[in-house]
Amino acid sequence: MIESARTAPEVKDGSFAVDLVVKGIGQLCTVHDPDLDDQDGSGPRRREGMSSLGIFDNAALAVGAGKILACGNEAEVLSSLFAGSVIPSSVEVIDAQGRSVIPGFVDPHTHTVFGRTRQDEYERRIQGETYLEIAAAGGGIHASVNDLRERSEEDLADLAAVRLREMLAHGTTTVEIKSGYGLSPEAEYKMLRAAATAAGETGIRLVRTCLAAHEVPREFRDDRQEYVRLITEEILPRVARDGLAERCDIFCEPSVFGLEESLIILTRARDLGMSLTVHADELEPMGGAVLAARLGADSADHLIMIDDQGRRALAGSSTVAVLLPGTVFTLGLKNYAPGRGMIDQGCAVALASDFNPGSCPILSLPLVMSIACTQMRMTPAESLVGCTLNAAWALGRAAEVGSLAPGKNADFIILDGPDYRLVPYRAGHNPVDSTFLGGKKVNP
Repeated sequence: MIESARTAPEVKDGSFAVDLVVKGIGQLCTVHDPDLDDQDGSGPRRREGMSSLGIFDNAALAVGAGKILACGNEAEVLSSLFAGSVIPSSVEVIDAQGRSVIPGFVDPHTHTVFGRTRQDEYERRIQGETYLEIAAAGGGIHASVNDLRERSEEDLADLAAVRLREMLAHGTTTVEIKSGYGLSPEAEYKMLRAAATAAGETGIRLVRTCLAAHEVPREFRDDRQEYVRLITEEILPRVARDGLAERCDIFCEPSVFGLEESLIILTRARDLGMSLTVHADELEPMGGAVLAARLGADSADHLIMIDDQGRRALAGSSTVAVLLPGTVFTLGLKNYAPGRGMIDQGCAVALASDFNPGSCPILSLPLVMSIACTQMRMTPAESLVGCTLNAAWALGRAAEVGSLAPGKNADFIILDGPDYRLVPYRAGHNPVDSTFLGGKKVNP
């Protein structure tokens, strides 16, 4: 438990206006540690740092203009803000009634914009077909591509908005959304615009990623290099110029894009001012994580088959390892990414849903935390940091979201119980009583 309340500079110089106080918090997990997070050169949490939650008991949280102004022991917070610790009638007051409060979840890897669902493939996998066999028979990514190309941008935005509202109800306040089911210039742009429209309708914070290199479309199967040229010379420049996405991703696997093709595409994106992420070492250990670390990517994702060289590369870099246990669970695979070993080795580990219509229709980060704890031996504290602060680092948003540090956006969750460990413990239960984004309640 931390003893001293923390306040934003606006509180100390008197230039603040509190508009919301959440009091009666039994357990406040700020996921903020000044010794780890407020130093020059600080980065994502590693090793023991992934267990530091900045916990206050009997706490309160004060918000002004959508930002965290103060947090800590309730008596200290109130005395630091209000004369005689009396809250003015103009300030909204919420009584958490002994419940736990945690930061809003950050989901750094999703494919939320798509058309039809693929429950047929789910059944086929149960009956023994593999992911690659289904793809070879016309399913997988290409099934979603064929469907998406026929849909209107408005339809895609409407479908995505429904999913984003469900994410908010499960506590996700910042989400990354990729393209990658278009695989043609206009279809990729359509996806990215639909993502922005859906996020605008729901209020969720959005980070967009161009994943035109998700697969080689069928019309380019006999001329892969022409599709690489299309990505590097047409799609990425247009995306960067028009602000349709700030990040570039690639599915770096032997059966999709090899290391040389990945290097060409990622280098071009970096030259255009985009940040980088990589679908790496999911199906085979081919060096995707090493490439991501060498290029200074914000994250390397999946990593089910990462080898020792890849783990060492990530541990020695600023690249966050984003693990997606919900995908392994959905596909019914036996081997999960080595989360426990990667943390112990010094990798900065985050968690994400990988929400998509084929390999992971799970959008609940509380459920992802449960799977990470039971199957990858991450502790509840590590799983919470993985879904908040380290996930924010994976998106380049750690200065704004991911913890309840004074000055950051007031994105937080009031849980329905008194202890954050109940989140992974009650697998399949939605532990969210209410979600707040910028200090405003956003779910019923």
